[in-house]
Amino acid sequence: MTTITPEPLQVAQAAFQDYAAGLSTGEWQAFLDHLSDDFTFWFPAGPFKGMNQGKDKVAAFLSAVPKVFPGGLTLTVLQITSNETTVVFEVRSQGRMGTEPYENQAAIAFEVRGDKITSYREYLGVVFQLGQ
Repeated sequence: MTTITPEPLQVAQAAFQDYAAGLSTGEWQAFLDHLSDDFTFWFPAGPFKGMNQGKDKVAAFLSAVPKVFPGGLTLTVLQITSNETTVVFEVRSQGRMGTEPYENQAAIAFEVRGDKITSYREYLGVVFQLGQ
């Protein structure tokens, strides 16, 4: 009997769709179901800055999103780059941070093993205007 292993890009795209839906709606269970038991994530700023481990930790991180972005965030994928284990989504995000308009660009990398996401890394851009 042959076991068919899903392509990393397909696994990552399915997880990313549920991630983007979570950012928009605050419903995270579908995304969490894509994660491996040994999941890790790296975030560049705030209370979760640096390396974090475990589904409980990422659930706490994700539950903070509606507090920071009360109307949710909308992601637009600009480009996807992948290899045998890593898929990187370059995205533009839009919404409101508190009461202020928010727009940013970021790169989100998923590491894939089999049909699970084993890690997440996010790299934020900074949107500003020169001279201000």
